[in-house]
Amino acid sequence: MTQEKIIKSYEKKPENLLLALHSLQENNVNHYLTKDDLMEVSKYFSLPYSFVYGVASFYSMYSFKPRGKYIVRVCKSPPCHLMGASSIIDELKKVLRINFEETTKDNLFTLEFSSCLGVCGVAPAMMINEEVFGNLTPQRVREIIEEKRREK
Repeated sequence: MTQEKIIKSYEKKPENLLLALHSLQENNVNHYLTKDDLMEVSKYFSLPYSFVYGVASFYSMYSFKPRGKYIVRVCKSPPCHLMGASSIIDELKKVLRINFEETTKDNLFTLEFSSCLGVCGVAPAMMINEEVFGNLTPQRVREIIEEKRREK
């Protein structure tokens, strides 16, 4: 779907701004918002560019730089931390050979933090794109990453 069709699929109401930005980002093969995306949304919704940029930069779900096919978000909330998120973080960095806010050389994975995934009952947890994984162990993290690599 084109940028124009995506934007125009929303009513010209400011409350649709987040949805439009999300749709544009998801439609981008590299899962990020371009300056042009922000400019066009700004014009369509009759909002200042600075406002649209401010909204997009406030939320961690939006990115202004290209990301991988799989966006791996690791929960860093207190419950996940207490339940062993640090070992999950260490394993992800080791298996993917990248640090947070980086993308693997094959553009398959981007590693990000999330303030909370809302699944404290299965801490520690991570999310890959829209799929949540809980009760993680370093071994389970390796298995999940290998499964995703095979899906490529």
